[in-house]
Amino acid sequence: MDDRSDRRSVVSRAQSPDGRPSMAQVAAHAKVSHQTVSRVVNGATGVKPATRERVEAAIRELGYRRNNAARTLVTSRSGLIGVIAVGSFLYGPTRTLAGIEEAARSHDFTTLLATIRSGGDGELSEQFERAIDTCLDRSVEAIIVIAAQEDVVRQVPMFAVDVPLIVVGPPQSHLPGLSTFSVDQRQGAKDAIAHLGELGHRRILVLTGPGRWIDAQERRTGALDECEARGIAAEVVAGDWSPASGYEAGRALADRADGVPTAIFSANDAMALGLLAAFNEAGVTVPDDVSLIGFDDIPEAAYFSPALTTVHQDFTTLGHRVLEAAAALIGGQEPDMSAVPPVLLVRSSTAQPPEQARENKR
Repeated sequence: MDDRSDRRSVVSRAQSPDGRPSMAQVAAHAKVSHQTVSRVVNGATGVKPATRERVEAAIRELGYRRNNAARTLVTSRSGLIGVIAVGSFLYGPTRTLAGIEEAARSHDFTTLLATIRSGGDGELSEQFERAIDTCLDRSVEAIIVIAAQEDVVRQVPMFAVDVPLIVVGPPQSHLPGLSTFSVDQRQGAKDAIAHLGELGHRRILVLTGPGRWIDAQERRTGALDECEARGIAAEVVAGDWSPASGYEAGRALADRADGVPTAIFSANDAMALGLLAAFNEAGVTVPDDVSLIGFDDIPEAAYFSPALTTVHQDFTTLGHRVLEAAAALIGGQEPDMSAVPPVLLVRSSTAQPPEQARENKR
């Protein structure tokens, strides 16, 4: 018997607080995972007919009732919120996780954290199932998934659960029918381009993040939409979030025969730091030769040389809003799921284009 079977045997001996059979008991009786029972109960696809019949037979034999756990929350609550964090733990996802954990304490909840590393679809699906099973076996009252990458987001609708589920990261358009929460990435990028446009820049380079990251997709779309709306010529260069990719892009720009554009929008602050290092080596001055704007407002951004103009994301507010939404869903109420607005912070790394600045000095 493997570890999972051992765990199911232990769970199957424990009834719900009111003596009714639990979903875990059904899973043990049918010799399937908790998640498979959840899929059958919620009418989800992807369950083999023979497996579905076995689960349904176990439900009939044990007298299981859907949402039995939710009904007992009135008299017996776990106080647990499951948080599943998926993928690379860069600044944004890490600060989101910290904000949620901080907010959980202020709302008298305890977080149960499960972390998943990205992999192939099969591996990712298996890790997801195990994480969700762990959360449900601990009787969490809600599950929050921090999903920053597109391949992860595609997995979420496959897992139907009988507790509230909130996905933090993608906008609602990526997961119609599910509860999602995010900072308005697209608006933040628009604000960045609008700032450069108002300074007079008509030629802007957009250094994007990796294409499978939803934040990178949203920032790229927002930046290019605003460029088009303002009649600004936009050039796109792909980065990977790292300072190294920003440095490589900066060296390539400094060596170009046609010179650097008058302004660059970097999709995160780390790549902007790499750009600054490359420009410093090449004798390109920011902002006299080229204006530079980032995204995230990492703690070091104000101390770059020059101080970086960037888009601030309020992860404390995001964390509190997510927990408030989870508490509302647990209580059967409709939460406010509107995106958290970003804030543009103007510092020393942006200025008028060189030609315009020289003309104004005459």
